[in-house]
Amino acid sequence: MNKLQKFAEMATMPNVIQCPRPTVEAGAFPYKGRWGKDHFKADRPIVLELGCGRGEYTVRLAQDEPDRSFIGIDIKGARMYTGAKMALDEKTDNAAFLRTECELLDYFFAPEEIDEIWITFPDPQMKKVNKRLTSARFLESYRRILRSGGIVNLKTDSPFLYEFTRRIVELNGLHKLVDTTDLYAEQPEGTEDARRIQTAYERQWLSRGKSIRYLRFKIDPPTNGNAGKENVIINPREDDIEKDDYRAYPRGNEVKI
Repeated sequence: MNKLQKFAEMATMPNVIQCPRPTVEAGAFPYKGRWGKDHFKADRPIVLELGCGRGEYTVRLAQDEPDRSFIGIDIKGARMYTGAKMALDEKTDNAAFLRTECELLDYFFAPEEIDEIWITFPDPQMKKVNKRLTSARFLESYRRILRSGGIVNLKTDSPFLYEFTRRIVELNGLHKLVDTTDLYAEQPEGTEDARRIQTAYERQWLSRGKSIRYLRFKIDPPTNGNAGKENVIINPREDDIEKDDYRAYPRGNEVKI
């Protein structure tokens, strides 16, 4: 099946939500604040996986935790098809997929509607901080939709992204729960969920001998004492963080449709 055929089939899948951007920006998205009642038909905590790629992590999390609902988010429909079809075939009714850009989360979710966020092997965006999924711009967005004390998980093979995220957490006084530069060698307490499931990217990096870095933290009100702007998350210095060399480890050649 080619990419266009997958995209056409996704349009018929009940667990895939695709909404035209003009409709979203007009504030007409129907599930905002009503995901539990109107889509999942169950009042369960909701967890997001941002940049879900093929979606296998979203599906496995949902199967392991049937008392919560999971939504995988990505803009690349051809990759998302794999997880969406897996969820349907395996009757995983607490997993759904939303095809959109992560910059638009506020249009899709109401304040405090989300319980937890997973960010699994995103592009580190070393030259574009505002595209980086753990930058101040995105953490502010997450804080608006997360319940009070909501949790963010980052799994990454990127030393650059790990160090940047560690710095932003510490600079802004966020509550760090787990911090490891080698998830599988160190196996710190509280990382069972993070180790139990592996994405395709993760298996690729592990097979090449790369360490997996993991951060788990709460987005509580920051305490950076920034001239009366304690509630504003700010980016850390990054000019002294060594850049990753990804030419030797290409992330794939999937085509966006």
